[in-house]
Amino acid sequence: MEQHLVYSFFLIFAGAALLASVALYTRQPLLVAYIVLGATFGPYGFGWVADIKLLDEIAHIGIIFLLFLLGLDMQPSHLIHMLRKATLVAVLSSLAFAGFGYAVGILFGFSQTESLIIGLAMMFSSTIIGIKLLPTTVLHHKHTGELVVGLLLLQDVIAIIVLLALYSGEGDGGASTYLKTLLAFPVMIGFAFVFVKYVLLRLIQAFDRFHEYIFLVAIGWCLGLAEGAQWLGLSAEMGAFTAGVALATSPISQYIATSLKPLRDFFLILFFFSIGASFNLALLDDILLPALVLAALVLGLKPVIFRLLLTRISEGRSMGWEIGFRLGQVSEFSLLIAYLATDLRLIGIEASHVIQATAILTFLLSSYIVAFNFPCPIAIPDHLRRD
Repeated sequence: MEQHLVYSFFLIFAGAALLASVALYTRQPLLVAYIVLGATFGPYGFGWVADIKLLDEIAHIGIIFLLFLLGLDMQPSHLIHMLRKATLVAVLSSLAFAGFGYAVGILFGFSQTESLIIGLAMMFSSTIIGIKLLPTTVLHHKHTGELVVGLLLLQDVIAIIVLLALYSGEGDGGASTYLKTLLAFPVMIGFAFVFVKYVLLRLIQAFDRFHEYIFLVAIGWCLGLAEGAQWLGLSAEMGAFTAGVALATSPISQYIATSLKPLRDFFLILFFFSIGASFNLALLDDILLPALVLAALVLGLKPVIFRLLLTRISEGRSMGWEIGFRLGQVSEFSLLIAYLATDLRLIGIEASHVIQATAILTFLLSSYIVAFNFPCPIAIPDHLRRD
């Protein structure tokens, strides 16, 4: 297994380096290169990297670190204000997205349940795409970044409710599971802030001359609260984000954020590779048309709906359009909903692959739209490139 994993890593990172070089020379977003590489090297391409489940589990760490670093840049007072402001927009937009997803499912002959799952999968925008394409040194500290983050976090809460509803189909305790989750979230937040104030920061202050120790404590804190959140019935991403926010008030947060960015990027490459590798290309003829229709609606309607709703809460038109385009894709949660619903036999393979294909198409095309038109780390025009 060790030799196989090393060989897989060699293929992934050597191939990613080669394809990334081509992408940069041709002025393409790097995310496109990673997904294409996964489709090429994965089990449905050449089959050179076969253990996608293992890679997907490893890659999930990248999402956890991404949310942790995001939390380190968010002051709690600003975050609370933005969550209050964005709640109505998040709820109404999610309902609208679910409606057109359901309608497309019915139009293409999927069952009521399959169409409902497709609609639910369309509700959410990608945390990874949305945040990775934000300039961390500029927008995270401005209104645009705060609003994007607020909407994504509220969508994460809605996604967790959806996932709990699906999980409740597996067994007993549906109501008790929801109650546990509702109680667990404030408990986790309270524990995080108390632990950081009275334990974590005192340890860091006592041994701050050992940079390796700070790095180790930060990783342990991030993964520890992520695992604790899962045990409480929440998501690992919410735990990691809470861990970051609890540290954000300390000056050490920016040092931790800088030191963890290379580690985050390592795992995110694996994440995008696994997305491309998990797609069964043999089903493309059967699901291409509904996926194209859904992707076109997501890319076309999400910016419009977000713009309309954001102007209702006194945001400017240009701000509404930018946020709409930054969130104009479906989510990693959509893929998780597709995988889980398939395992529970709520939807068939074709419906699952429609969701997956829509996710991949919107990830790619949305990245192009943002990279060509808005400030981001991988912007194609030089004057828009912001780290």
